[in-house]
Amino acid sequence: MPVTIRGFATLCLLVGAATAAAQHPLPPQLIDFRSEHGEELLVQAEARQAYFRLASHFVTQENRSFCGVASMTMVLNALQVSAPEVPELAPYKTFTQTNVLDARTDAVVPRETIRNAGLSLDQLAALLATKPVAVSVHHVEDGAIGEFRARAQDHLSRPDHYVLVNYLRTAIGQEGGGHHSPLAAYHRASDRFLVLDVARYKYPPVWVTTDDLFDAMNTRDAGTGDKTRGYLLVSRR
Repeated sequence: MPVTIRGFATLCLLVGAATAAAQHPLPPQLIDFRSEHGEELLVQAEARQAYFRLASHFVTQENRSFCGVASMTMVLNALQVSAPEVPELAPYKTFTQTNVLDARTDAVVPRETIRNAGLSLDQLAALLATKPVAVSVHHVEDGAIGEFRARAQDHLSRPDHYVLVNYLRTAIGQEGGGHHSPLAAYHRASDRFLVLDVARYKYPPVWVTTDDLFDAMNTRDAGTGDKTRGYLLVSRR
C-alpha cells in the first residue's frame, strides 16, 4: 500500500503535541514539521527509519539544561535497552529523565552539574557509554560536511541506529545557545534533516538544511576547551 500524507497524520500530531501557543516563531529558512510541507518531506524522505521509534518515545526536556538528558532518554528507549522499574508505574520499566541518571553517570558528570550547566558533546557521549550502547563522537572540525551527511543519512536509514546533534541555536536563526536533539529523517532532494527538538515548549520539530545544521555545529563550545560542537552516532553495542 503506498504511503500517503494522510497515513502520517496521527504520527505528525503526536510529535507536534507541545503547546504551540507558547512557542517562538520559526525563521523562514526552517520548515515546521507540522506544516503540510513538513509532512510531505517526511513522506518523501529516503532515510526515516529512526523517526518511528523516536516519535514513540518523544519527550520534552524537564528543565532548560536537560536537552542532552532528554535526547539520551529517547534514544535508550528507542533502542529498547533494558531499563529500571519506575516506582510510579510498577511493574513497568522505562527510562525517564530521572532514572537515566544513576551512580555511574554521576561518576562522569554529577546530576547537579548537569542541572546547572547542561552537557557538552563529549560529556553526553560519556554518559551514553555507561549504558549498553555503542557511541562515537564526531566534532565537525575533524571532518567535512559530506562525511556528516553520509554518516547521518546511513544511520537514519538503518534500524536501531540514531544520531544526536549538538548545535548553536542562533546559527539557525533560533533563540538560545548550545542545544542537543535527535535527528529523525533525511530528505535528499531538499538536503534537509528533521530535528526532533526536545525543547517542545520552545520550538516544534523542524527541517533544516544540511549546510545550516553543519554551520550550527561548526561553532565553538567554550565549556569544552573551545572544541567545535558536532554529533553522536549511537547504536546497539
